[in-house]
Amino acid sequence: MCGFQVTFIATHFPAYLDDEGLKSLAGWSLALIGLFNIVGTLMYGFLGDRMSKKNLLVSIYFFRSLVFLVFIFAPKNEFTVLLFAGVLGLLWLSTVPLTTGVIADIFGQSYTSMLFGITLLSHNIGSFLGSWLGGRIFDQYQTYDAMWLACVVLGLVSALIHFPISSAAIQRVKSISYRS
Repeated sequence: MCGFQVTFIATHFPAYLDDEGLKSLAGWSLALIGLFNIVGTLMYGFLGDRMSKKNLLVSIYFFRSLVFLVFIFAPKNEFTVLLFAGVLGLLWLSTVPLTTGVIADIFGQSYTSMLFGITLLSHNIGSFLGSWLGGRIFDQYQTYDAMWLACVVLGLVSALIHFPISSAAIQRVKSISYRS
């Protein structure tokens, strides 16, 4: 769901801004997302060492949905576009250190690389869908409205999915050795 939102914006936001008559902001908005992504990722990584990683993930997904929802209804001008880009940048890939941390906390260090690989696989499937569906829906309806709403809904679904996660380590059954 994270990949869906991130890739939809990276792929289609410049075209959306062009449609809104704000083509000159496309590069600036993507640059702000990248700049604030650095700040947000470092900030959430720092907070993840001091607070519940799971709760921080829930807050990121919730706030992403809120940011998308506010942007949908906000007037489109230089201020709102650049504000949207900066705030979204704070939340952009800030999920990565927290997701890695949750996986390590629950399953242990020895399984982190494999499980994070599986997580990235699902992220990339979402990325494909965010990019492809954005184009497909725009070609069909000449608007990104359904994609904006999908970003809101998927963010809320992500928050709900992450909410019940217990960060407690899984208790492993010790192997029994049978010697004859």
